[in-house]
Amino acid sequence: MRRIYSRLVRLPLRCPFPAALTIAVVLLAPYPPSAVARADPERQASRSYGEEDEALYRKRFEAMTDRTGRSGLAAYDPLKDVAGAADPMPLEMAMMPGISDSALQAAAEYARAMNSTALLIWSDEALEAEMYFGNIDAQTPLVSKSLAKPLSVIAVGRAMAEGHIAALDEPAANYFHEWRGTPRAAITIRHLLGMRSGLKPQAPAPDIEDVLNRAYLHPRHDEVLVNDYPLTDEPGSRYEYSNANSELVAPLIERATGIEYEDWVSQEILAPLGATGGQVWMNREGGTAHAGCCWLLPAETWLRLAILLINDGEMQGRRLLPESFVRAMITATPQNPHAGLGVYVAGDYIQRRGAANPDRNVGETLHSEPYLAHDLFLFDGNSNQVIYIVPSARLIVARLGNWPPREAEWDNAYLINTLLRGLDEGIRAELRPQPLPARN
Repeated sequence: MRRIYSRLVRLPLRCPFPAALTIAVVLLAPYPPSAVARADPERQASRSYGEEDEALYRKRFEAMTDRTGRSGLAAYDPLKDVAGAADPMPLEMAMMPGISDSALQAAAEYARAMNSTALLIWSDEALEAEMYFGNIDAQTPLVSKSLAKPLSVIAVGRAMAEGHIAALDEPAANYFHEWRGTPRAAITIRHLLGMRSGLKPQAPAPDIEDVLNRAYLHPRHDEVLVNDYPLTDEPGSRYEYSNANSELVAPLIERATGIEYEDWVSQEILAPLGATGGQVWMNREGGTAHAGCCWLLPAETWLRLAILLINDGEMQGRRLLPESFVRAMITATPQNPHAGLGVYVAGDYIQRRGAANPDRNVGETLHSEPYLAHDLFLFDGNSNQVIYIVPSARLIVARLGNWPPREAEWDNAYLINTLLRGLDEGIRAELRPQPLPARN
């Protein structure tokens, strides 16, 4: 396989990107209820938000649980266009090889076999390879699923840099006044971003009235989250994966800045990154954008978010995130030594691990071996969409796409370790062979 320096490389793909945008229910609820759940005495009963809104909610729920027996909406509706940079800056292409041909070929073959739509490899300040599969190209907006979660954390960091939010340990009730005087008043912004808020975790939700469904599908899902979503654990005491934490970022940003969330992302993140825009799912026309999922952006835009983080919050000499904010993002906690704020970290080696609390053996992903770099951290979304970031090697690898074939289990260590092994000898010698323990 020849080295890839062109802006577009097309490789065949057995399962091309579908015309309809499907949403697997595992995005909503892959985890069982909290074993430590308790009633929140301040929780109000699920309320009605108007018959027109309730009718749309019922329609969405029925589409998600349709007669085929498969969960998934036909499409995100409505979508809103989100502008990027007026004149997107092209990323520099590598002029000299930094990764071996054999490693690039193995990575490309693995990505193709796993139903990928895009594979981008950024090494030593430039794109080493940019590959698209099927009918995808560099401008195609790709469904992000939970890749939107680190984007929401970056949005908070940008609001902190601009003085709209005081600190990560500021009470979220400073913005959600409805929480004052309730057990939710103890939730900090750091708790929300790190999935330690104590809010109800994801779980199977077959009932149309379950708050997990209303907090995702309802045309006023932001109000459901603020008013109705239950607290099940003491804030800060336990890590529990819950989309509610990230979805609350949109109303948080809007209350803190006075700017709609999608416009904040457009003006304060995409534009200064020189990134191409896309679309986001709104809960209703003129409503609130989703923040924990449901963004459609080209692969290179997701890569630019990773470049911002590998550069400690700076882009083109401009600081976009507060000093030490990226360090906070990649710092794990005792409640989950593999999770930071919107990202996951290498930590100690465990063969199978997932987004859930470590004591839940559900939704786990194979790691056939330890990550070869101790400082690796990653974005990890549904369908095994992953963006690996290795500061010590100045390496970023982004894989976007659909679920791998049923007969081919995704290995979360294979792609990045293959490319780390293919690095120039001088760079590879600086990498630690085993990951460090998670930080406290």
